Amino acid sequence: MNIRRILASLLLAATSPATQAQEKYRVYIGTYTGEESKGIYQCELNLEDGSLSAATLAGETSNPSFVAFHPNKKFLYAVNESQETISAFSIDAKTGKLTFLNSQPSQGGAPCHLIVDPTGKNVLAANYSGGSCLSIPLVEDSGKLGSNSSFQQHLGERKHGHSINVDQGNKFALCCDLGLDKVIIYAFDAAAGTLTPHGAFETPKGAGPRHFAWSPDGKSAYINGESDLTIIACDYDAEKGALTQRQVLSTLPGDVKHKGGSTAETVVHPSGKFVYVSNRDPYNSIAIFAIDQVTRKLKAVGHQGAGIKTPRNFAIEPTGRYMLVANQSDGNVIVFRIDQETGALTPTKASVKVPSPVCVRFMPQR
Repeated sequence: MNIRRILASLLLAATSPATQAQEKYRVYIGTYTGEESKGIYQCELNLEDGSLSAATLAGETSNPSFVAFHPNKKFLYAVNESQETISAFSIDAKTGKLTFLNSQPSQGGAPCHLIVDPTGKNVLAANYSGGSCLSIPLVEDSGKLGSNSSFQQHLGERKHGHSINVDQGNKFALCCDLGLDKVIIYAFDAAAGTLTPHGAFETPKGAGPRHFAWSPDGKSAYINGESDLTIIACDYDAEKGALTQRQVLSTLPGDVKHKGGSTAETVVHPSGKFVYVSNRDPYNSIAIFAIDQVTRKLKAVGHQGAGIKTPRNFAIEPTGRYMLVANQSDGNVIVFRIDQETGALTPTKASVKVPSPVCVRFMPQR
């Protein structure tokens, strides 16, 4: 092939629909339902300018406060917090519309977080009320939830499961329990869909561990303390399935005295250079931390509060250029541009109205 043909091929690839599609992401937004919200909404993020299209209802369902995708991107799963169920939906590749498939009981009160394991064989969920977690098998190829769940009840007086995640090897599941001040660790068998007690990591007393994020290499974990407004940085031993505390930092500016409030979400930038934590009322901000690439230590480098009101959840799209923040109280999702060198967040004028938004997830256009 001569140079002219090579250049022509590159030009064709650059302008092909598949390449152009990478400049747009479909955004699914979980909500608390009521008079205004009816379920899960969708809009489109344009990566060229960070703009958002108007939001439309993707699927009607009760209180889908957290959602997750199947690895094949054909199915979406949601907790139904008030109904104490987990629901499965198929995704229309062209329209993004959701079709209800089935649901299964969460076996605990107020399910609040869920993931799909990397093999696509199980949905794992955490129950807030009563403190528990479970693994629900998926019916092969159909996307439906099976009935033979592996359920684990946390033990203690103040049990509040708040999130569950699996490590990169898919061998261990880690469940944050806010009331117990522990991350409870289970051996996870994806083929069998079972959770088996393995151990626990104790966070500082009164921290209230809520959500959990991995570094890209899976060797570090970052946990936000909902109650004491902290970020807890840990080393992770994948062979032993064990966390070791490395550092604890406040998510508030140094001149702000902690009085009330709570954190909500923790997100690591795709580059692995920054980690972010959301502070809710009355602080209403995103705390920004730089990650030393040699020592792995965190350094507080800033806060952004412009236009933020009760940031229950936020997410960074896969290219790392934009952050979308769900303002639960203000009924909108707003966009920040991310500085790739400093991690700083710059407000944009982009936003979309969504009633009571509490979860943001990105789906590549197919």
